[in-house]
Amino acid sequence: MNEPEAVSNAPVEPVAPPHVRIRPEWLALRSEPALEPALPIIDAHHHLWELPDKVYRVADLLDDMSGGHDIRATVFIECKTHYDTNAPAGFEALGEVRFACDEARKAQAAGARAKVAAAVVANADLLLGDKARPVLERMLDVSDARVRGIRNIAVWHADPSVRASAATPPQGLLTDRRFREGFRHLAPLGLSFDAWLVHTQIDELCALAAAFPDTHIVLNHAGSPLALGPYRGHRDEVVDAWRTGVTALSRYHNVSMKLGGFGMPLFGFDFQEQPLPPNSQTLANAIRPYVETCIDAFGATRCMFESNFPVDKGCFSYSILWNAYKRITAGIPDGERAALFHDTAAGFYRIGAT
Repeated sequence: MNEPEAVSNAPVEPVAPPHVRIRPEWLALRSEPALEPALPIIDAHHHLWELPDKVYRVADLLDDMSGGHDIRATVFIECKTHYDTNAPAGFEALGEVRFACDEARKAQAAGARAKVAAAVVANADLLLGDKARPVLERMLDVSDARVRGIRNIAVWHADPSVRASAATPPQGLLTDRRFREGFRHLAPLGLSFDAWLVHTQIDELCALAAAFPDTHIVLNHAGSPLALGPYRGHRDEVVDAWRTGVTALSRYHNVSMKLGGFGMPLFGFDFQEQPLPPNSQTLANAIRPYVETCIDAFGATRCMFESNFPVDKGCFSYSILWNAYKRITAGIPDGERAALFHDTAAGFYRIGAT
């Protein structure tokens, strides 16, 4: 695959922070009206949090969503906020589930048209093995079945200069026997799995999908082709290796793909280094090869767009991102566009009429 060496003896470059700092005054330098404002959208991946160094609550999300796009529903993704430190071991993430559901109710009380957190993807430590089942069952109970899936971040790389996530999972998480003991309880409980890993790990997800063909899996952030550490400056080689992995993964029909995450440093676009935020055409031009490769491999009915807000908010505004997605897909049939923007996410996460 002519991929660059993963580990080098060269001095390690400074480790980049996993999120780009949000600068509202910089984002305000670029605005656009919403293109095709009547196109229904489900935002298949966003976060809400209240952390020591940053806050993003439902009021912030609704403000970002106020740019004119027809956001019908959203999917909340775990981000290790509001954990219940008084809960029994393994049950701490129930606090985050309660927080997400409370935020959803606040959006409804505020009269929001969008069903915020219509589906919740929670965190349950599947390394608990069979002991994960009572945790999963309790999550379904406290969320009135709003919990539709589980995410355990698997991002790992041997090179310390390749820091794609703030999470620090062990090497080979998806192949761990205890993890798979926990994973096997998802499908019987009607739960899907959100996977996040980088492109050098896609073969691990292929093996997991093959071992559990009845479990619905979605890969976050387009499979995260790396542009950090030894991969910086090797975009063509990385894309070739990533495309090979994506094509192999698409052969497992229980796997879908989320298209987004392009504001994370791991992609190496460095939009935040420019004097002005990108407009939607510039953004579309940059991300088009990744979006189109995934759609070509998986088909529109197994791809869904995500905002990844507020993580990606450091690089572009919410409205400009959705304009970019609309520009990229302008030439494809209406039915396929409906799948990408709404229907695939609605089916995968079992979101009712919006």
